[in-house]
Amino acid sequence: MISLGTIYQFYLYMTVSRTVCLGFLAVIAVGTILLLMPFSTSDGTWNDPIVALFTATSAVCVTGLAVVDTGTYFSFWGQLFILLLAQIGGLGYMTSTTFLIVLIGRKFNLRQKVAIQQALDRPGMSGSTQVIRSIIATTLIFEITGILLLLPVFIPDHGWSRGLWLAIFHSISAWNNAGFSLFSDSLIGYQSSLLVVFTISMLIIFGGIGYQVILELYLWLRDRLLKKNTNLVFSLDFKVATSTTLILLFLGTIAFFAIEIKNPETFGSLNLYQQLLVAWFQSVTTRTAGFNTIDISKMTTAGLFITIALMFIGASPGGTGGGIKTTTVRVLTSCTKAILQGKEEVLLYERKIAINLILKAVGVLVGSVAVVIFSTILIALAEPKLDFIQILFELVSAFATVGLSTGITGSVSLATKLILIAIMYVGRVGVLLLMAAVLGDPRPSRVHYPEENLLVG
Repeated sequence: MISLGTIYQFYLYMTVSRTVCLGFLAVIAVGTILLLMPFSTSDGTWNDPIVALFTATSAVCVTGLAVVDTGTYFSFWGQLFILLLAQIGGLGYMTSTTFLIVLIGRKFNLRQKVAIQQALDRPGMSGSTQVIRSIIATTLIFEITGILLLLPVFIPDHGWSRGLWLAIFHSISAWNNAGFSLFSDSLIGYQSSLLVVFTISMLIIFGGIGYQVILELYLWLRDRLLKKNTNLVFSLDFKVATSTTLILLFLGTIAFFAIEIKNPETFGSLNLYQQLLVAWFQSVTTRTAGFNTIDISKMTTAGLFITIALMFIGASPGGTGGGIKTTTVRVLTSCTKAILQGKEEVLLYERKIAINLILKAVGVLVGSVAVVIFSTILIALAEPKLDFIQILFELVSAFATVGLSTGITGSVSLATKLILIAIMYVGRVGVLLLMAAVLGDPRPSRVHYPEENLLVG
């Protein structure tokens, strides 16, 4: 019989980081069991355990990498389970569980408030209930809007029932940056559809930019429409996330257009309007979304490498995307700028960046690079016949929870699939959070050591 002392010790052992990490594993386990069942496959047979595990992990980690054709391999129930797992993964484990707490009318305890703060990367713990409600409301508004915009395209092509399901599936998948599609060629068949490209792009961008940014934008628009005299000051998070996102989208579009325009298998055979539309969508989808309107395997090596760089950067904190985040990149580039200018402070929009944030950004970058290098070596040993660019592309896509692939996912060995599963999980929970779960929360030290200069660079 388990004693109260044992339960208390387990409660102390379950730190916030461990709760989040184990929570994601629990959801993946449940999803794997559901996808194993005969009613989840289109042929009514028991699913391959590796296929079920890989798909469940990819869905919960909102990655979109698939070892089978989602639209034909899985039944309606299997597709529904994938969509629900992606929704839970996009919201985050803590957001999903605390939403259930809100529904049953319970109040948050201190640990749950701390968990929400860390999971959403918020500066404080106040207003946790309002935050969860606003996140759910924002999610529903954008997903329903996406469904309504996609219906005029999908219903004429596939009929009412099929068209409705396609609109629901792709809207939710896009908002959560999951990248799962029910079409065998993703969205290549709709590469010239302005409505599809616009709708999916906006869902990806707003889903990945973060809930706090959307809330501030809503408050600003509300004040302007109601002609209120309140002077809303945008937060540093808003300024950094929006400006970095716009810069990356613009540079990505220009880069893809310039590099792939002479490639007859991607951009070369399209007219100027289609080329610009495809270049824009490719710039958007590399930000952890996973949809594609061109054949990724036919891209040039330069195009693939640009895609890798954009995937590695990823979306913004508090959103549904992955990667090292836009804010991390801006902090690091601002550090570089400060060093080149001979400054001892790192500034962003006339605000000083705290040293702990700089250390966190460095930790995220170093940890992420280490994970990618180590896993690339492992897969290179397991798959000696694959090109290096294919291995690196697949690894970064898995780590940044993007889902784009050069087409090798389904044909790799069991060992490689297991490595990709682990990398998708690490990328979703975050390197620092996972290390905190393994090592335990850091304890402050009162010991201070003398400074000494060191040659660097």
